[in-house]
Amino acid sequence: MAHLRPVPDPNGEQRRARLAAARLYLVCNCMPGDRDLNDFLAAAISGGVDVVQLREKNLEDEFLAEAASVAADVCDAHGALFILNDRPDIAAAVRADGVHVGQDDLPVAHARKIVGPDMLVGLSTHTPSEIDAAVPTASDGTPHVDYIGVGPVHATPTKLGRPPVGPELVSYAAAHAHVPFFAIGGIDSENIVCVLDAGAGRVCVLRAICDARDPERAALTLRAALELRPLLNGDGRR
Repeated sequence: MAHLRPVPDPNGEQRRARLAAARLYLVCNCMPGDRDLNDFLAAAISGGVDVVQLREKNLEDEFLAEAASVAADVCDAHGALFILNDRPDIAAAVRADGVHVGQDDLPVAHARKIVGPDMLVGLSTHTPSEIDAAVPTASDGTPHVDYIGVGPVHATPTKLGRPPVGPELVSYAAAHAHVPFFAIGGIDSENIVCVLDAGAGRVCVLRAICDARDPERAALTLRAALELRPLLNGDGRR
């Protein structure tokens, strides 16, 4: 698929404002818990999910674009931001709100060049130096990184081979991150308080909602824990 660069989007500032206020971020595949993506996302967003990332590593482009279009429409209808993992070209084509890349994926500068200045770009971070390097503006003044994921806090089967960073890196991010950050990695309703105590104001979850029998209730439970800790700064610091 050819790389597409969208026309300037007047909603760029609005996206960043919504991101700054976001607390609960969900990552899922196109069949979360073997359920219909449309119904699942509607329930999760109703429960308090602010941002949805579709992560599919092995789908062919045609099917990925189709699933991303469905997710983008559901998120738009229910008021959540939609992020596509790894593929800025498809993210731009389906009018997603942004793209997320890892340290070993497409470089941030390349992703930004594809999606333009008005879409969000997120980056996974696993070390203090990676957190330090994630800045909102490039040297030429153009937007760079809009948010980071910090983790995995706990060991998780979705990141096999990636050692857990523990709450220490969350505390580092709370003190040093230049952009909003989401703690990620094995976070659920039982351990979310420990992550919040470490300084997180936002969390990203996968199995805690995707594997739940009732995704809306699962999201509500996580959201309730987050709401007990006011978000005082755009980057999550208090």
